[in-house]
Amino acid sequence: MPEFMDVHTTMQGVTPEGLAEAHDADLAIQDEEGVNFKQAWADPESGMVFCLSEAPDAGAVQRIHERAGHPADQIYEVPVQI
Repeated sequence: MPEFMDVHTTMQGVTPEGLAEAHDADLAIQDEEGVNFKQAWADPESGMVFCLSEAPDAGAVQRIHERAGHPADQIYEVPVQI
């Protein structure tokens, strides 16, 4: 299944607890779109949050994020890894 890295740019001040809460909101509904959110990273100062997932397509990732209340600003397929 393809992997995706999505980027959120407006989460200034996010705390570890806030990031965990947002991630948990995604996890609670991810199966409805066939998504598997694997990891999330945040920089509270800049407001940047990055999420790694497996999904059928970028649209599925965005639909989960939208329903969880934090739509992604950008979603990139990551076809090459080492």
